[in-house]
Amino acid sequence: MDQRFMARAIELAIENVDSDQGGPFGAVIVKDGSIIGAGTNRVTSTKDPTAHAEVIAIREACRNLSVFQLHGCEIYTSCEPCAMCLGAIYWSHISRVYFATQAADASAAGFDDLFIYRELAQPYSARRIPMIQIMRKEALAAFRAWEEKPNKITY
Repeated sequence: MDQRFMARAIELAIENVDSDQGGPFGAVIVKDGSIIGAGTNRVTSTKDPTAHAEVIAIREACRNLSVFQLHGCEIYTSCEPCAMCLGAIYWSHISRVYFATQAADASAAGFDDLFIYRELAQPYSARRIPMIQIMRKEALAAFRAWEEKPNKITY
């Protein structure tokens, strides 16, 4: 744990508010004591709802290292990651997460993602955006093709 990296994530969050590029969130990814990726929330400036600070930082770190997994890396983020960012963190295999503020702090500032966790606990048909499964049998062909592919890159 290195407070310099958290200070940088917080600094990015504050700078982002001042620049009107997006929300008050910043993140840095560190490997071997060096920042290899950084990001700020760019949702409104890029018109991309997935452009959260953690996702931007993960994309930059992967690009800089020419990898799709970030084993041995740590992320310092100005706020506890939302459900989407947490998923991205797990998929990228980041080793450790340091966060400053909590989801409740973000909620108090108008960034409330608690409803997503509630939605996930609901049956598909009861969700605010209903999820309807169709053509499962046909789609399983893609998984069979993957399983049979001898030169696949697993992740």
